[in-house]
Formats: sequence, C-alpha cells, structure tokens
Amino acid sequence: MALDNERKSEIEESRKQTETTFRVSSPGIEEILYKPLEVLDHGFIRVIDYMGNDNSVVQAARVSYGKGTKKTSEDRGLIQYLMRHHHTTPFEMCDIKLHVKLPIFIARQWIRHRTASVNEYSARYSILDNEFYIPKREQLAAQSKSNRQGRDEILDDENAKRVFDLLIEDSKSTYDHYREMLNEDENGNIIDENKTGLARELARMNLTLNYYTEWYWKTNLHNLLNFIRLRADSHAQYEIRVYAEIMQDIVKKWVPLTYEAFMEYRVNSVGVSGKGVKALKELIKGDKVTQETSGMSKREWAEFSEMFELQKILTNA
Repeated sequence: MALDNERKSEIEESRKQTETTFRVSSPGIEEILYKPLEVLDHGFIRVIDYMGNDNSVVQAARVSYGKGTKKTSEDRGLIQYLMRHHHTTPFEMCDIKLHVKLPIFIARQWIRHRTASVNEYSARYSILDNEFYIPKREQLAAQSKSNRQGRDEILDDENAKRVFDLLIEDSKSTYDHYREMLNEDENGNIIDENKTGLARELARMNLTLNYYTEWYWKTNLHNLLNFIRLRADSHAQYEIRVYAEIMQDIVKKWVPLTYEAFMEYRVNSVGVSGKGVKALKELIKGDKVTQETSGMSKREWAEFSEMFELQKILTNA
C-alpha cells in the first residue's frame, strides 16, 4: 500500500494535534489513531474517531454517574455476565469511526451489514485512482464442489499464470478506457481538446470490481463485534476476513475487557440445540446415543459430532 506524501503529511498533522478533555479515552486506540493499518495490496483501515471504552459499558449497565470505584475484577465480571447473557445495549454505548480502503467487490459484501453509517468516496465527483486488487498466488483457488460460496484446491502454475494475466490485462485495459472516456488525466486536465469527455458518473461503469474504493464506516461496539464474529470466521471469504482480523485487533486495543469476554463467550464458544443438550446429558449418564435416537438430521449430527469429538468418546466408551 502506498500513500502519497500529501496524505502522509495529513496523517502526521492530525496526530500532532492534542486536546484536553474530560471524556474517557482508550490508551490502546490513542496509539494507533489515524494510522493506516495495511490490508491486502493497496487497502488499509484507520481509526478516525471513537467514543467510550470498557468503563462506558460498565457505566451504562450500572447507570452510574461516573467511572466509579469498582475494581477491574468486578468490571470484568460484569462485562462477562453481559456478554454471556446477550445483554447488548451496554455495548451499544461505545462507537467507532473507521476509514477503510477496500476492493469494490468486498465493499458490496461489507455493506450487507446495514447497522452502520457509511459515506463512500464518490466516483461521480472524483476520478478513481489506478489501483486494483490482485490476489496472491496462494489465494488463487478453484471453485469448491461442496460449497457454492467457497474455494477448493489452489490452482496449478499454468492455470494460476493464466488467471494472473487475465486479471492484470482486464484491470489495466478497463482503466485506460475509463480515462479515455473521461478525457481527463489524473489531475483533471483535458487530454484531447478535440474530444468531449463522458460524465464521470457514466465513465465509471466499465471498471472491474477489483478496483479500490474508500469509505468512512461508523458503528457501535455491539454491531462491530457481530461483524467480526461473522467475517473473521475461518469460513468467511479471505479478502474480507483479513479486514475483520485487523478490526478484531483494534477492539482488543480499544476495549480489552470486552474483547476478552467476546473471545470467551462468542468466538470460542459453541451453540447447542435442545436436541444437542439432551444428547449430551444422555452421554454424560453413559447412555448410548446415535443420530437416529438423537432426533437430529444427518447434517446436524455430523456438526454436533465434530464439535464435541464424539467419535473419540464413542470409541472409548
């Protein structure tokens, strides 16, 4: 990822400005405020602003008048209780605003998380940079035969080279045509005085989905955690997962007690159906349980068995 000198200077100037405030702050977030955290080949995430910290979650839950005199251990216990019992509103008291640069096809996945305020870079007003996403060699995989939205084995060298060549050729060609239709250079100057450029809002039509866009994305902590839980999962698409993993690290710096509870009761926990609970109780008592006696479908039983490594339990029984 390459930021031009003007943007680097803008970030440096922003980090020089300090304010005296009575508002709560987060030392971890202050360390990375405004800094671009690199993602993929040209992308980044920057924390632009935030409101609240772990104390804000606790304060909202207790409806107290300030930070209070509770010990950290008591705050941790309360936050874990809130997370464990799905009390969401205290976590909605914290907000964060991110500046994200990402490929357009990932932006279209991302925007499905509708619980946020978004303001995207306008290609009706400005000219898009000549930056497009090209996957790394190890990310070029065939379509999964068992999962319609997943990947299978990595392409061999010959097929990988063919895909690379097509991606780069198409990306460069469409951008050249984009600039030709605009009849403008990167500074907005007319290229050919004898030609009339097409409106920017129309010229962008032919650009491929791997071109980069940017937006400001503001959401509360509860919805951010939900985004991370879904998109940092190993089954999520790689290109959005790497953004979610960086956001997960941001949460760790911002609200460490909430992050700890989130990992314990959301990420590293499992959900079990009523049939699953019944089957577990029977197994603990030493009773024999099968897919047929459990009442679960074959798919649910397979997931249940894998989750609790039942094959080992039943083999040793």
